[in-house]
Amino acid sequence: MGFGLMMCLSVVRFWWNGWIEQLYLEPKFFFSYQYFAWVKPLGNWTYALFIVVGLSALLIALGWQYRLATLTFFLSFTYVELMDKTTYLNHYYFISLLAFVMIWLPAADHFSLDARGKSKPPTPAWAVNALKIFVGVVYFYAGLAKLNSDWLLHAQPLAIWLPAKYDVPLLGDLLQRTWVHYAFAWSGALYDLTIPFLLLWRPTRWLAFGLVVVFHVLTRVLFPIGMFPYVMIVSATIFLDESVHQKIISWIKMLGQKIGLGEGPQVQSTPKRAKASGSTFSKVGPWVVGAVLVFHLLFPWRYLAYPGELFWTESGYRFSWRVMLMEKAGYANFLIEDPETGRRFSVDNRQYLNGFQEKQMSTQPDFILEFAHFLSRTHQREGQPPPAVYVESYVALNGRGSRPYVRPDLDLTTITQNTPRTEWLTEFTDPIHGL
Repeated sequence: MGFGLMMCLSVVRFWWNGWIEQLYLEPKFFFSYQYFAWVKPLGNWTYALFIVVGLSALLIALGWQYRLATLTFFLSFTYVELMDKTTYLNHYYFISLLAFVMIWLPAADHFSLDARGKSKPPTPAWAVNALKIFVGVVYFYAGLAKLNSDWLLHAQPLAIWLPAKYDVPLLGDLLQRTWVHYAFAWSGALYDLTIPFLLLWRPTRWLAFGLVVVFHVLTRVLFPIGMFPYVMIVSATIFLDESVHQKIISWIKMLGQKIGLGEGPQVQSTPKRAKASGSTFSKVGPWVVGAVLVFHLLFPWRYLAYPGELFWTESGYRFSWRVMLMEKAGYANFLIEDPETGRRFSVDNRQYLNGFQEKQMSTQPDFILEFAHFLSRTHQREGQPPPAVYVESYVALNGRGSRPYVRPDLDLTTITQNTPRTEWLTEFTDPIHGL
């Protein structure tokens, strides 16, 4: 119910702020994920897509046609997520993965419109434990990612971000102090590494849940990270005892009576020895969810297969729960070389990109490469070979001075997404030690 309501409110918030038009209708070019170049905004039909996302989320919260609603939400939300790589956020990936897992869970067997008048067995332990593992891995891996020299030894990028929050009530002056930057860095790493275990252990569970609330409210105050804090607070409720969830349901029922909705869906009370449902989902579900959890555990480590400094090349950086570890500022000036005359001319990036897209593109190698290939296609004359594209680019990483990023002597049209980035980026000479 919490998941569905949050996702529904997220769609309303997105629409209300005009972000659908700004992000998916106004730009002339969209950055694609590898293997998903076919996923593009749908023009004005993009609004209809967001309606589908919002309505399916509402149906999840109500527990009406739950399986179909969750499948619809997963497909529609993931399509939105894949439309433009510029909008990538860790919690979008979290939501897509969680939605897929929820398709296979008996989440609407009790206190839902689907469950009215039906007797269902108790929720199996594997379903609850799978969600605990899913959420716990996100925290723990985020903590492991913080065990690097920039974060622990230099408090970067917090030392850049926190002083800018001088106008935050009560905390503004404190955030200017160096020791506070280190305190935030070390306590943040400790929090991520330990919170899953504190939530799992009954004696510390409520203390841990309080820490979850305080931590995410504080991050929401300090950083513009949208719905992520609320998503994680609600997700952490999966660790609470069954009695707590029953009290929440009772409170919802009383609230429904007060506003004239009656008692609402009934919670079925069934003996513990009741046999599990023989449906396909109950038989296949544990195996599918288990496979997703294995993927969840292994996929973030793929960066180990790539050469070069991860923060510089970003090969394998996404989808690995590396949350707020990097501050990159960059500049990219593209030069197109006429294949007939050999003369070069600069491109105004704003002809094709909005400000947010240009900012993201200037510091991320795959964006730069994709945009270079797009420019070559766009400026190719009929009957002529595609023009060469070069880029003058500079990047500053986590407080270091700005330095050349892409090799300026390389024609980027000769580079593919599968070419190791160490071959066409400049060498990073200040290594960041850690995981």
